[in-house]
Amino acid sequence: MNLKEHITPQGEAILYTGKPHIKLLNKLALGEGDVWHSALDQGYKNAFQDIIYQTVVYFWYANDFDNLDTCVSWRINPHAFAIRKHVWETFGGFDYDYESTQMSALDFGFNVLRYQGAIPLYVKGLFQPSNETVRLSTKDIYTFYKKNFKKSHSIYMLFRRGFWKPKDLYGYWFANKNYEFKHKTLQLAPRALQPITGAPKVSYIIPTMLRQEFTLNLLNDLEHQTCKPHEVIVVDATPIDKRNTVLYNPNNYSFKVVFKWQSTKGSCRARNEAIALCTGDYIVFGDDDIRVPPEFIENHIKLLQTYNAEACNGLDIRADHQQQDLNDLVIKLNALGAQRWKVGASQNFSNANSCVSKRVVDILVGNDINYDGGYGEDADFGLEITKLGVTVLHNPFSVNLHLKPPQGGYRFWGKQSSIKGKQRKQQPWELDTPVKRIVPKPSPTIMYQLFKHYSKRQRKEYKIKYFVFYFTKAPKVAWFLRFIKLPIRLLQFNKSVFYAKKLMALGKRTR
Repeated sequence: MNLKEHITPQGEAILYTGKPHIKLLNKLALGEGDVWHSALDQGYKNAFQDIIYQTVVYFWYANDFDNLDTCVSWRINPHAFAIRKHVWETFGGFDYDYESTQMSALDFGFNVLRYQGAIPLYVKGLFQPSNETVRLSTKDIYTFYKKNFKKSHSIYMLFRRGFWKPKDLYGYWFANKNYEFKHKTLQLAPRALQPITGAPKVSYIIPTMLRQEFTLNLLNDLEHQTCKPHEVIVVDATPIDKRNTVLYNPNNYSFKVVFKWQSTKGSCRARNEAIALCTGDYIVFGDDDIRVPPEFIENHIKLLQTYNAEACNGLDIRADHQQQDLNDLVIKLNALGAQRWKVGASQNFSNANSCVSKRVVDILVGNDINYDGGYGEDADFGLEITKLGVTVLHNPFSVNLHLKPPQGGYRFWGKQSSIKGKQRKQQPWELDTPVKRIVPKPSPTIMYQLFKHYSKRQRKEYKIKYFVFYFTKAPKVAWFLRFIKLPIRLLQFNKSVFYAKKLMALGKRTR
């Protein structure tokens, strides 16, 4: 690539090809992005749909987003893009094993986004619109799969595209004969965190249920923060007969603490009730069963200010047992080594450890309560932030130890979903149609997410892969029994779709 070089007013070197809007590029260089393009206005939007055979619905960025001026997108036009010079040099540029430079650019964008901690952004107006045609050969498609995924994904794609087609058979053979899997050990180093500027106020939200002792431990960790919260909102759903009201004393803390007893049901409703009480510039979402080191909040704010971003998802470390503490967290982090140090655009979101500007939270109003009683509310909230055009960063600097005690928490209500008959307590997602003999699988709230955020083709591919895994994830000796049970599993899947469509008809709800 014959790339030209531009030096920004801040002295940073940017490489580019094509004719970018230089003033806009200078502004972009101050933000979270590492690569910038306008490819979605140049014929590249949703190019390379064969990515679906690997990612299905497990990769937020499989589909490009609509009607945004800026958003994360790995579909780079090789003839019109800009990139920080040190990022280009870190990864050594494009991989030219492909027949097409278009596939080389897609390979580069996909890898830096998904594995290597760089952030490619679509920016409307950075380059002039055009109407290029994206042509990817069958050989290039199979080569991409061979280089980036396990062999099983190539085999699956071969069967889905058509193993009886000579072009696909040859493409599969060619890629396997000539190329090897490309390990993604190289990562972009995080930027050095800058000191906090101004005096940002942080609101911290803790929804809890049947875990008062764990909540008190977390409050004690917050008391010892290097950057203390402006306020903490605890919404506790512990039943009246199991509460110990004496344990909660707001006078024990140097910051404002609001203890609110929840009368509604569900963790989404609890977070929304807490959001309504928040007055800070940022909101940190936390579970009740985590422990956090003293620099936890400080590093959330430092990261967002350093990258000029508005949302991040912290590093969640699972404890071996609930008696572990922050000393054990240090040991676990040391074991991670250099693998830990990657920022980039997050591909998930956790309500156990995340920080979002109040501006963004106010746009979304809060969590979608259609998820109460089920799963997936975290991913939904993070994806909704992303679909606003706000990059959710992965934050390796703000770490928590997740204790995951076997008792308590909002799953106390959700466990009722596995019970049948008169003993069963109806879940919120059942609405006006209680579950009877056929228990839906997968969770109707997971299915709701597929309808809410993903295309018809992706849902079809999800169903196919779901039933492929139904057999292949079981021991071979169990395949015959699973075949006998297949009609029931199909009924359960269709029942999940039934509830998902009812939730879709209601639309997103926040109260």
